[in-house]
Amino acid sequence: MRKSNGTPGAQPLAGERVLVTGGAGGLGAAVVDAVREAGGKPYVLDMREPSDGIPAVAVDLSDTRAAERAATELAEHAGGLDAVVTAAGIDLPGRLTDVPGPDWERVVQVDLLAPAAVVRACLPYLVESHGHVVTVASTLGLRALSDATAYCAAKFGVVGFTRALAVELAGRVDVTLLVPGGMRTNFFDGRTEQYRPGEDAVLNDPANVARAVLFALSQPPGCAVRELVITPDVEPSYP
Repeated sequence: MRKSNGTPGAQPLAGERVLVTGGAGGLGAAVVDAVREAGGKPYVLDMREPSDGIPAVAVDLSDTRAAERAATELAEHAGGLDAVVTAAGIDLPGRLTDVPGPDWERVVQVDLLAPAAVVRACLPYLVESHGHVVTVASTLGLRALSDATAYCAAKFGVVGFTRALAVELAGRVDVTLLVPGGMRTNFFDGRTEQYRPGEDAVLNDPANVARAVLFALSQPPGCAVRELVITPDVEPSYP
């Protein structure tokens, strides 16, 4: 994987091929923008079309086999991959007994099983390029919250999956766990009032979080950023 050589004005991801799940909106779209600005080439997996003609495959990430096939299709289209960022995520808050089983399971499928499926499909390309995986967990992958059993289960799982993956791939593929706090995205759209951030909530700009992703991807060979926690400086959800 080609990394920044420290030359002033050099683009840290020049020519890098970066697959981003959920790249049509929210954090994923911010990562796509950051990758392009850094000279990289983003590719997107999402149910919606990304902006500006970015190469993409439309896929429902809750179907993990379809996610694998779509990731392979994009990797072949790109001629290989240098990084994968699993930014897609959903939630459906509510008491365990109030959230229908299929909806509860869909949260876990999209937030935990899909990242694993996409990374699995992309690993042959990432090993070849000595590439990089960035998974996106949440501060709710480090602490529990009522009415969030599906989301916490999934994000706690992402933490464990990523830490184990980093051990498994050490020396072959760099692995970073990103732990963001709340962001100003459409993530909270469609929720009932009790599950929306209040008017006084302090949320991060997803562009700030995307810069953290870029920081991890831009490290020189032999240097790995294992974990990054990034939140608004007054957010109470960490630690």
